[in-house]
Formats: sequence, structure tokens, C-alpha cells
Amino acid sequence: MSHPTHDMKGGALAPDHLIKMANQIGSFFETMPDRAQALVDIGSHIKRYWEPRMRRSLLQYVDQQDGVELKDIVLEALRVHREAVL
Repeated sequence: MSHPTHDMKGGALAPDHLIKMANQIGSFFETMPDRAQALVDIGSHIKRYWEPRMRRSLLQYVDQQDGVELKDIVLEALRVHREAVL
């Protein structure tokens, strides 16, 4: 039995769990008074604590589905700081 976050096509991770985790990170950082710093911190957190495959899968979701289920602050952080997240 495969883990529910794994997609059987090419080993990419299914986005549902990643979206939930990214939105939880966004909920924490959106309380910061300095939005620009919050965007940097979201990207830094994802870069520091997520394995590369998770980061690539989340960015692939953003590219293919416009990140429709992500909180606005998370989507903005990923778009503005994409290269830093990779």
C-alpha cells in the first residue's frame, strides 16, 4: 500500500497534504506586522524544513493549478521567492 501523499506517476507527491502544511505555515506568518518579512520567512521555512521533492511538488502544483487552494500569502511568497525556495 502506498503512502497517500505519493502519486503513482513518477513519484511526485500529491499536493493535498503539502497544501495543508503550506497553509498552516502561512497562517502562522500572516500574523506578522511586516508582510514583506513574512513572505521571506515563509519561503525560508519551506526551504529549511521541506525536502527538495516536497518543494518541487508544491511549486509544480502552483505552476499547473495556479495554487488555487493556497492562502494568498503562501502563493505570493512562493511566487516572489521561488528561486530561494528551490
